[in-house]
Amino acid sequence: MKKNELLNKFVDQFNNVIAPGAESLNKDIQQKMRSAAQTTFDKLDLVSRDEFDAQVAILNRTQEQLEDIKKQLSEIEKNLNTKYR
Repeated sequence: MKKNELLNKFVDQFNNVIAPGAESLNKDIQQKMRSAAQTTFDKLDLVSRDEFDAQVAILNRTQEQLEDIKKQLSEIEKNLNTKYR
């Protein structure tokens, strides 16, 4: 979900909770609330779901590669120990 989509969803939910008749809030109040929420979201340094999923995939591949390297190192150590005993 993009930041603007998240902000829009937040504002909609906020309007539904605070003022069930969200249309009755005038545009100035809605804009100020949107601006304050945007500032707060920017400070949170949020990432999109796509960015998060991409980083999870990279982490998973890296962990798999690390396990492969550990296995290879173990085999090399085993071969060296067998050769030099």
